[in-house]
Amino acid sequence: MSMKPEKKSDINKKWMKDRRDRRIMVAPEYHLIVTEGQKTEPLYFQGLKNDINQKYRGRISIEINGIGQGSNTLTLLERAQQLVSAEPDKYKHVWLVYDKDDFPKDDFDNTYFKCESLSKANNSVTYHALWSNECIEYWFLLHYKHLDSALRRTEYYPKLSECLDSKYEKNRDDIYNLLKPRISTAIENAKSILSNYNGLPPSQCTPGTTVFEIFEKLQNYIVQGLTE
Repeated sequence: MSMKPEKKSDINKKWMKDRRDRRIMVAPEYHLIVTEGQKTEPLYFQGLKNDINQKYRGRISIEINGIGQGSNTLTLLERAQQLVSAEPDKYKHVWLVYDKDDFPKDDFDNTYFKCESLSKANNSVTYHALWSNECIEYWFLLHYKHLDSALRRTEYYPKLSECLDSKYEKNRDDIYNLLKPRISTAIENAKSILSNYNGLPPSQCTPGTTVFEIFEKLQNYIVQGLTE
């Protein structure tokens, strides 16, 4: 390495300062998202995938758990494990996305507890249960308000339409981009509401959601475009 003093003509050159001071963002680990829903969830998380993969290619993968296979949430976990086994040493985080209103209470809770158990037993892969009680539309609504009263799925639709200033439908492919500027608010609201349950099983957290966890984990990679 040269020990010559820096040339006076180079001291104020911007490119030299940028090279020394530039912060380099470490690429995210590989994430696998497995959804039970066939429309709303895949369309929503596709937005997250596109957002991150445009800069960090291939870091986010999405799998839909088969058309009409929603017999119980444990089949969702089994499918995720098959995908992890098919590509060993690739995925570091596996996110299971499912709603309470589609499954019996025991299946809903056991998937969450099984994810915790698998993560403790395996140091290389962490399984996360992104559950919503009753449905993912509750997570959407938390982008706009701190809602701690339980509603039926259909009751969320008019409330979301009012917040969005347009009709909410399950097959909207723009929902991620519409909600993205308010992600920080949704994370804060979801965490605040969940803290009131003092560790109760997911089925007893009504309303509640852990979808915020994946956005909290990846927020530094999707911060561009946020308004808060």
